[in-house]
Amino acid sequence: MNFSPSNKNWARVALALRIVLGMIFVYAAYLKLHESWRLFAMSIDSYQIVHSVFLETWIAKTLPWLELALGLWLIAGFWLRGSATITALLLSGFFGLMIWAHFKGLEIDCGCFGPGEKISWITMLRDGSLLAGALALAAWSYFGNRRARHSQPGEVAV
Repeated sequence: MNFSPSNKNWARVALALRIVLGMIFVYAAYLKLHESWRLFAMSIDSYQIVHSVFLETWIAKTLPWLELALGLWLIAGFWLRGSATITALLLSGFFGLMIWAHFKGLEIDCGCFGPGEKISWITMLRDGSLLAGALALAAWSYFGNRRARHSQPGEVAV
């Protein structure tokens, strides 16, 4: 792949990825913040990996706010290298947990967009696609975008 800064097609793809991923993160955050944090905490608990009620509660109360911030940062192009990398890491974790739960035989809600969405091949395909997009955006922010490469937190990179 040619991540060259002069490659206008990659710049357009990166812009589309930024906006789409940002909108999805804002939407997911909205759905979780719109409902009681306790519903999201139940989704977290169903994965059976967090064994502390305090930690489970903390994740349920803070993760939607992180998703909202990342979504807005991606849409705005704010601190692109950092926001794209954090998004890719977060989606890697989400995707890994979904695969782990699926192979463990857990028939649970994924918790991606609030309660009521069971883990299935469709949710794994969706989250895998989001992860691929986030990884491509992160790679572009490191190797293809001169403004993102030289930007500091607080600067907007297009």
